[in-house]
Amino acid sequence: MNDARSTDVVVIGGGQAGLAAGFHLTRAGADFEILDASHGPGGAWPHTWPSLRLFSPADYSSLPGRRMPRTDGGNPDASHVVEYLRGYEEYYGLPVRREVPVAAVERGDPDGFVVHAVDGRRWRARAVISATGTWSRPFVPTCPGIAAFRGEQIHSAAYRGPEPFGGRRVVVVGGANSGAQIAADLAGHLEESHGELTWCTTEPPRYLPDHVDGRELFRVASASVRSGSSGGVAELGDIVVVPPVRAARDAGLLAATPMFTRFHPDGVEWDDGRRERVDAVIWCTGFRPALGHLRGLGLPRVGGRVVAEGPAVPDVPGLFLLGYGDWCGAASATLIGVGQWAKAAVTAALARGSGAR
Repeated sequence: MNDARSTDVVVIGGGQAGLAAGFHLTRAGADFEILDASHGPGGAWPHTWPSLRLFSPADYSSLPGRRMPRTDGGNPDASHVVEYLRGYEEYYGLPVRREVPVAAVERGDPDGFVVHAVDGRRWRARAVISATGTWSRPFVPTCPGIAAFRGEQIHSAAYRGPEPFGGRRVVVVGGANSGAQIAADLAGHLEESHGELTWCTTEPPRYLPDHVDGRELFRVASASVRSGSSGGVAELGDIVVVPPVRAARDAGLLAATPMFTRFHPDGVEWDDGRRERVDAVIWCTGFRPALGHLRGLGLPRVGGRVVAEGPAVPDVPGLFLLGYGDWCGAASATLIGVGQWAKAAVTAALARGSGAR
């Protein structure tokens, strides 16, 4: 391993979670590097649809140490977040190596890790913080007849706005925030262009109260952490009523229908035999954690999820999962929520010492 770079901590992923970890590592005076597969800053945010808005104003959407600049005209959009993350990285001088996708992490000698990049470069570290997020692993459920469907299918990860769908018959699948926001984004455009929108959800949409935004979600999530409650944000509802969703809902353009049960070549069919011709289906069905680089560590799982206590993986000392969802830290997948978990991960990572050299 003489050709491997040695450091205290390797952070895998340069999005919001990786940068939050970098902030705390910098404050601690640690030797570390952030390896990011993307060619530019912003994590998943450069890949979202233009109308996407944060759940909260800028003042309540910041990473630790540096406030997000305020915006005019409502909550920040994705481009504002990208510029904020770019400036955050530059302000703190975080050592982000771009276009370095990580192929594998393996245990090193005596008790650290070896991180292997796709291009053959290697790093040795006492601790690894994996912060690769979920955007690169969009999930589409299986459905009878899906292979025979002749229309277009995309995941929300590939949605870039309503224009390509003008005049078409579009089904949006998913009853959470992305489904509601994309259905709202399409609704007026399809109505004006004489298209048709069908919004399919497995359960009736659960809107949060209109006054609830990311500030309240973070407060509830934080309270559940302090109390050890298993409830929290999920008990409030599934959909934050951001202004475009509220406008479409109040105009009667967001009428959800039960999920169809199968495809046929030209459309979809419900269990009562009703059929509908469809030109395109947009799957707003979420993502899975991008953890393929950790496959060789044999991570313990329950119900498909890695067993974690906050960001720590107890069975693999020195490995931390940051920002993947509530199962590795309540609100850890949000800008405002990831900071406390980044601090916890960094504190525990550095407590292992810096003897990787």
